[in-house]
Amino acid sequence: MKKQRRVKKNVDFQKAFKKGKSFANRQFVVYCLTKEDQQQFRIGLSVSKKLGNAVVRNQIKRHIRQAFHELDQELAQNMDYVIIARKPAATMDFAQTKKSLEHVLQIAKVLQRSTRAKRSNHAKMN
Repeated sequence: MKKQRRVKKNVDFQKAFKKGKSFANRQFVVYCLTKEDQQQFRIGLSVSKKLGNAVVRNQIKRHIRQAFHELDQELAQNMDYVIIARKPAATMDFAQTKKSLEHVLQIAKVLQRSTRAKRSNHAKMN
């Protein structure tokens, strides 16, 4: 994930918290803020020290960034996403993290699944 695609400034985080809409599941809280003048989405990450040491926190952040990288084409592009990791995220592997993020982004209705992706997921379930 390129640096310009990250939310870094406290002002931007505060705007997302105040003006954005929040969606959550057990593992993550996602704040979505629409930015009309923005061409590509940006993500901001918040992982508390309560979740573990630096190694654990960095691993969670790497998993989240990679999941967003893989979902790049399916996400609404003119948005800022601020993701807050909750305690269960500390014990999840990458596949579980991606699945959980997909779930919360579908709740937020910012994940546009292609019909091909829906069919392949349906085939896996059956």
